[in-house]
Amino acid sequence: MRIIIPGGSGLVGTHLSEYFLKKGFEVIILSRNPKKALRRVPNGSLVEKWDGKQGASWAHLITNDTAIINLTGENIASGRWTKKKKRALLESRINSGTAVVEAIESADETPFVLVQSSGVGYYGSHESKEFAEDDPPGNGFLADLATKWEASTNGVEALGVRRVVTRFGVILSPRGGALPKMSLPFKLFVGGRIGNGKQWLSWVHYLDVVRAIDFLIENRSAKGPFNVSSPNPLTNQEFTKSLGKVLKRPSFFRVPGFVLKIVLGEMATTLLTGQKALPQKLLSLGFEFEFPLLIPALKDLFGKD
Repeated sequence: MRIIIPGGSGLVGTHLSEYFLKKGFEVIILSRNPKKALRRVPNGSLVEKWDGKQGASWAHLITNDTAIINLTGENIASGRWTKKKKRALLESRINSGTAVVEAIESADETPFVLVQSSGVGYYGSHESKEFAEDDPPGNGFLADLATKWEASTNGVEALGVRRVVTRFGVILSPRGGALPKMSLPFKLFVGGRIGNGKQWLSWVHYLDVVRAIDFLIENRSAKGPFNVSSPNPLTNQEFTKSLGKVLKRPSFFRVPGFVLKIVLGEMATTLLTGQKALPQKLLSLGFEFEFPLLIPALKDLFGKD
């Protein structure tokens, strides 16, 4: 099997590459900066240059035994959400999705599946409601961003391609992303909840992310949106308490919401609000999480007994 990953040199893409290479699959990473990507991706991955906007240039790579996993999109957590930043976040996602559709249209053969990435921010934020895949999109910038990101590849379905949308929770990995940033205050003995701590955090171990994507690729009946997050989400207060316990550090400090808003601007909403997303469709298809509970997941990620 051939796996093509547009935007595959980031955190999720490198984990996926390692996983699929171990299975003996061919992995091709599409990147705007191949030299930089080659330093990050595991040995054995092939890296092809693309501009994130045109698909015809890599259409020749697509075969009928190909799965495409579209991860392309500028990092949400890199900088304040100025008007320019918001535009870049949106355009990077829409342009790449359009390019994926163009590549499939231009290819001589049709891939058997497209996995389109998204996030549980699709549902907006709520302190008590549980969100499943059939719930409508919420309000706010992240919800709008996720909705348009998902829609960018709708066109492949008319081409006869099975399309899966993976709405990720907060992906926990020791290599980057949220976990190193969340754990740093605890390592400095100043860890604790953010804001009032009541906001939900739908989290997921990186291994369950790659296993879920593999499961959805192999399961030919899987299509449409899937929440890729632990079946046991926690509030921020519960999460930080567990993090302190695993790291054997205090967790009684608190970061006031107004401080985050001063430092991060509108991006502070990603930390001060949340949603309780449940992986109902994954569970209904028989997927079993390796790490459904947080403390065992954290112990694995930090190498604790």
